[in-house]
Amino acid sequence: MTQDMVAKRIIIENITHVLKTVDIPNLGKKYSGKVRDSYELDDKRVIITTDRQSAFDRVLGFIPFKGQVLTRISEFWFNKTADIIPNHLISVPDANVMLVQNCKVIPIEMVVRGYITGVTDTSIWGSYEKGERVIYGIKFPEGLRKNQKLSQPIITPTTKAKSGHHDERLSEKDIIQRKIVTPAIWKQMKTAALALFARGQKICDQAGIILVDTKYEFGLDEEGKLILVDELHTPDSSRYWVKKTYEKRFSFGEEPESYDKEPLRIWFKEHGYTGKGKIPKMPPSFIAKMSRLYMGIYEKITGEKFTPDMVKNIDKRIKNNLRGII
Repeated sequence: MTQDMVAKRIIIENITHVLKTVDIPNLGKKYSGKVRDSYELDDKRVIITTDRQSAFDRVLGFIPFKGQVLTRISEFWFNKTADIIPNHLISVPDANVMLVQNCKVIPIEMVVRGYITGVTDTSIWGSYEKGERVIYGIKFPEGLRKNQKLSQPIITPTTKAKSGHHDERLSEKDIIQRKIVTPAIWKQMKTAALALFARGQKICDQAGIILVDTKYEFGLDEEGKLILVDELHTPDSSRYWVKKTYEKRFSFGEEPESYDKEPLRIWFKEHGYTGKGKIPKMPPSFIAKMSRLYMGIYEKITGEKFTPDMVKNIDKRIKNNLRGII
């Protein structure tokens, strides 16, 4: 039996042992997003990354060990970019948990794109294909093809929607006119986002990966200073392609080999789901494929083998690991 077959078997065996949510009454009020649960502790926050799988602004199911991958890869990137901008990470007390600095989150998702692609309503390719040439307030030239590299990375911000609601596009003009942030903070956000993206692309390039696009979120600390929050360069918040096959596939009009959740979006779209109606049920084989994909991108970027914590009672493990902190 090959290593991949063994990994697939382990994943399928753990489909019923996924982390759906965690309830810790003594931690105070619980906040639930699409993938993360969090608890506020005065100047700190406990973020628990579950195995919930989201796309099209909906929770579509659960992927074994996904929460662990997202936690570990965020930790890796926060450490690699701390010189660009301070981030909220304090420690990682559990495979699914980050203890972070509490701050006032800015309700803008800073999406940086290096290529024109995507299948969602907020993707630039979807709009471009329909004939739009001014998207997010940015003018695009004629003749672009899907998955083509842009002349330079662009920022396409959206609102930060609550679970069950769709993100909405924003332009720089919208952000300033609505006074979501001050012009000075907005300038800092743009500078930081582009610098983070450049660092991400450089590290990924060395690993044989293309960082295609990603999402950044920022907040303000107690002194009003900008700080990087949420997750960073994870397969949920980023699009990753295989570098060595990109050019050939692009020249033939084929979709790039992917190391992110784009195959999931495509699978659901092929099964008639783009955010409305009944959610198709993912078969075990596809769940295993997605789980392996998440593990694979971690291993590619970090150069370390991903060894999941396979404790069946994840809820109990998390509570035990938090006992010395709260």
